[in-house]
Amino acid sequence: MSFNVTAEAYARFMGRFSAPLADEFVALVDPRPGRRALDVGCGPGALTALLVERLGPAAVCAIDPSEPFVAAARARFPDTEVQHGVAENLPFAADSFDLSLAQLVVHFMADPVAALREMSRVTRPGGVVAASVWDYGGDRSPLSAFWRAAAELDPSVTGESHLAGAREGQLVEQFTAAGLDDVQQSVLTIRVGFATFDEWWDPFTLGVGPAGVHLAGLDPPRRAELEQRCAALLPSAPFVLESSAWVATGRA
Repeated sequence: MSFNVTAEAYARFMGRFSAPLADEFVALVDPRPGRRALDVGCGPGALTALLVERLGPAAVCAIDPSEPFVAAARARFPDTEVQHGVAENLPFAADSFDLSLAQLVVHFMADPVAALREMSRVTRPGGVVAASVWDYGGDRSPLSAFWRAAAELDPSVTGESHLAGAREGQLVEQFTAAGLDDVQQSVLTIRVGFATFDEWWDPFTLGVGPAGVHLAGLDPPRRAELEQRCAALLPSAPFVLESSAWVATGRA
């Protein structure tokens, strides 16, 4: 899935969820000063920002396949190395990092196991590799109401629950297949509030990710029907959404 959209569009769409998830993710892996970290699939930098805050800009590297996201991250973190590239072919030497992290990106990788092997390769022996993916399979993602409504209107819609790592145990299977040791699974949960339905709905119109692409492909009547169905599924405003992500950690 291409994310050839502006950093601002992504921030409006997913940033409101990825930022609090990054807080929980960093607390889980607990990067300590003196260590080096890699953010794989960094996007505009929600996770990168916390790593830079903890470790310092020179101790963090980041990489993403989206040129607009790379440009935004480079502007945001001028003293941090941000590369344009894919997880399956990381442009870093072996044993370069103490931690290699991937937040909300494994399910979009062309070959998740190959990418996790690469993350392990660039991580020193005994270092931590960790990844998170929304629990699409358990209907606990920030986009669950959208995909539920879309499937009710068109049963052929598959949503994102079929993607790699989106169901319980899948990340663990991928980590194990990649040769990582001491693989463990956990769940992170966040809560995000919305003052109005439009505050929740409008970012879907920006064309970001599979949900944005799906909405953009509908004609106006079907788009309005989907909007109405989403409104019916969500609580009355103001409301709070609770979302959960699967996390796997392992050692290189």
